[in-house]
Amino acid sequence: MGQVSANHSLCRREVVRSLLADRHDLLVVTGLGSASYDVMAAGDHPNNYYLWAAMGSAITVGLGLANAQPDKSVVVITGDGELLMGFGALATVALQKPANLSIVVLDNGHFGETGMQVSHAGFGIQLDQVARTCGFSWTDEIRDIEGVQALRERFANREGVKLATVKIKAENPPRILPPRDGHYIKNRFRAALGLLPL
Repeated sequence: MGQVSANHSLCRREVVRSLLADRHDLLVVTGLGSASYDVMAAGDHPNNYYLWAAMGSAITVGLGLANAQPDKSVVVITGDGELLMGFGALATVALQKPANLSIVVLDNGHFGETGMQVSHAGFGIQLDQVARTCGFSWTDEIRDIEGVQALRERFANREGVKLATVKIKAENPPRILPPRDGHYIKNRFRAALGLLPL
């Protein structure tokens, strides 16, 4: 199987900044590494739940949150490599079908946190098509900023579980580190939801 990772034009930071513009009370779960740096670069927020060292867990955390907070819109922002480490989560999400959950995959076709090796997506696995086959209500592959802006409008609808693969450049912009204290992140997030700290 040959490498098919292409020269995509979208900048990851611009994509995430656009996705989170005018976010209101949107709840955001980040995949580890670059997705967390991108969300932090777009602006720290108490409704951001940053994952550290939990590779493959972003979608399942987002699923749990969507089920626990059905009146809130939940968005998971993760990378293709992180998603691949928890691939089975797509099937679980498809079976549970939380209508308030959207998953955005920043797909550069590489494992950015381990040395930029080509990922399965870089070799042609279409993650949006996998989600569609599992039974997601809506999936798409996005290659331009207009598509990103249109995606943002979908977050608030309740038409079923959604996944978009956003094709981004394989780049490593400077790291903008979110808080690293998991206890602090958890309690700040709970407080933003009106819950007591644990």
